[in-house]
Amino acid sequence: MQPATALAAGIKRAGNRMLDIVLPPRCLKCGATVDAVGALCADCWPAVAFLAPPHCAACGLPFEFDLGPDALCGACAGERPVFARARAAFRYDDGSKDLILRFKHADRTDSAPAFARWMARAGAALLADADLIVPVPLHWLRLFMRRYNQAALLASALGGLSGKPAVNDLLLRRRRTPSQGGLGALGRQRNVAGAFAVDPRRRARLQDKRVLLVDDVLTTGATVSACTSALLRAGAGAVDVLTLARVVRTGG
Repeated sequence: MQPATALAAGIKRAGNRMLDIVLPPRCLKCGATVDAVGALCADCWPAVAFLAPPHCAACGLPFEFDLGPDALCGACAGERPVFARARAAFRYDDGSKDLILRFKHADRTDSAPAFARWMARAGAALLADADLIVPVPLHWLRLFMRRYNQAALLASALGGLSGKPAVNDLLLRRRRTPSQGGLGALGRQRNVAGAFAVDPRRRARLQDKRVLLVDDVLTTGATVSACTSALLRAGAGAVDVLTLARVVRTGG
């Protein structure tokens, strides 16, 4: 290491230590003091149900038993999704939803680097195969009101971790859709039908590429399916989906 580089690294480490003294790292979920930035405290960690194999080879639904690497859940066996594979870092439930809601609605944008690391572990194979990383877009009016797109923050952080290009303006939301909350699967599909398109200025960059589509939560898959269809129509070779969390329904 060159002397100037070593000096700069030393100054940065000292600055980080000083910042930790003045503003100690806080748990991403409850705000308690923790040892490192982007961590959960000992009480909150067990409440977050991180996802790992075995799971459906297509949608990533967790299985109770290992049925083999190519096993599909009942829904995907009946009809494969338009996307190739979907994975998520953790289950969206009462133990984790505070993480999502604070990130999405309470300006906790500082959580994005830690969330991206969790997503990169959960979707390592998808990230390795990706040519481009593309977030699910917000409508311009909702982006103006919220001031940031949480999916774009995750996509950019994943790009930084992987070295893969994150193209945050490739997909457009052509119309402002009502909130998906409270809608069933069919209602969600109708709500986002035709809502997404690829920016014509970005089409050439998309041709025959494998896209990693990024969002915060996978619920029924209606939004990511609509985005996937738009990407495939515009020339993408394949689309995988990586989300921070996913709803896991049981008994059906």
